[in-house]
Amino acid sequence: MFTFVAGCDWVQPFQIARLPKIVFGEGTFAQLPEIAAAYGQRVLLVTGQSSFLRSPQWQTLQAVWQRSGVTWERVSIPGEPSPQWIDAAVTAHKNQGISLVIGIGGGSVLDAAKAIAGLLPHGNSVLDHLEGVGRGVPYQPPATPFIAVPTTAGTGSEATKNAVLSQHGANGFKKSFRHEALVPQVALVDSQWLASCPPALIAANGMDAFTQLLESYVSTRANPFTDALALAGICAFAEAFWAVWEDPAAASVARPKLAYAALLSGINLAQTGLGSVHGLASPLGAFYPIPHGAVCGTLVAEATDINIAALRARLPNSPALDKYAHIGRLLSQQPTLERDAAWAALVSTLRDWTVRLQLPPLSHYGVTAASFAAIVQNSQGNSMKTNPLPLTDAELHSILQRRFN
Repeated sequence: MFTFVAGCDWVQPFQIARLPKIVFGEGTFAQLPEIAAAYGQRVLLVTGQSSFLRSPQWQTLQAVWQRSGVTWERVSIPGEPSPQWIDAAVTAHKNQGISLVIGIGGGSVLDAAKAIAGLLPHGNSVLDHLEGVGRGVPYQPPATPFIAVPTTAGTGSEATKNAVLSQHGANGFKKSFRHEALVPQVALVDSQWLASCPPALIAANGMDAFTQLLESYVSTRANPFTDALALAGICAFAEAFWAVWEDPAAASVARPKLAYAALLSGINLAQTGLGSVHGLASPLGAFYPIPHGAVCGTLVAEATDINIAALRARLPNSPALDKYAHIGRLLSQQPTLERDAAWAALVSTLRDWTVRLQLPPLSHYGVTAASFAAIVQNSQGNSMKTNPLPLTDAELHSILQRRFN
């Protein structure tokens, strides 16, 4: 006898957007030269500032490329990519005969590489296409082929069509350049990279992945296909995250599960959109120097609590309520809880995680109560549109207030 998860509508039509070819598993990075060879002999490599460049894998990759006649250019991104940084990289390499872009790094590196790959054949500014703040020019393919190699477990950028770009400060923004042509040709996911990630990075990226899984599961665009992936990802996260974060003896077994959860979070967000945590994270990360994963981790418990309360008051028949209860039972390991108790268990578990990970409040990053109105005003982007229900300004203000100090 089969038991289906509450909230699935098995006659509901749905679509699945384009995905990359996924090569997943420990040690799969060794396949990169062979995979890359199918796209030509001239590579633009996008990396972070130092971690990959200090690794033995970089030395090995250079040796293989030298033997096989591959030539390459390399750019290092110092932090979150800005439109100006992307434009400068495109200008510098648009006449270099680049046949393939490879991004090796965390989410910012992959987003930068994705944007560069999209613009190299055309040479124009990314501000032509950046949603919300750009010039509104529709993007026209082709993009340069792109291989994404994530070295952290967090954003899932290796599976999405959007490159998130940032401008920081009082007039800052975090906006996406997005098109299906920007989806990587290949996502090469090797969990061995996680062994070099410090605990703080594991915590921030892991909470980003978890939040993406939870928000995509209760999204208004969720469907049976994405529900199955979200549940698989949440289970993998619950089994792996704490071992990777704090138990070196168990980490080697747990890392592939955490990498898998992060990959599924990217696949799902590309299909369903996200919710209020990511809606608020966009202006918070633009106005203040807050790591994206830290924003997600510090807000997810209170945003979940506010969502549940709002749904109970205004949309009591929403399938998201059953889904929240299901995750509450799963994370608390109490499968017989009634809905009220399951909702409470979910919020309690997420609050416990916030304390256990020592995630700082918003005031730690310089956020002021006086800025709440501007943050709320600028939170109504794509992520907020797929929250289980529209939240009022007062409810969004309450999320921020609860995690202010």
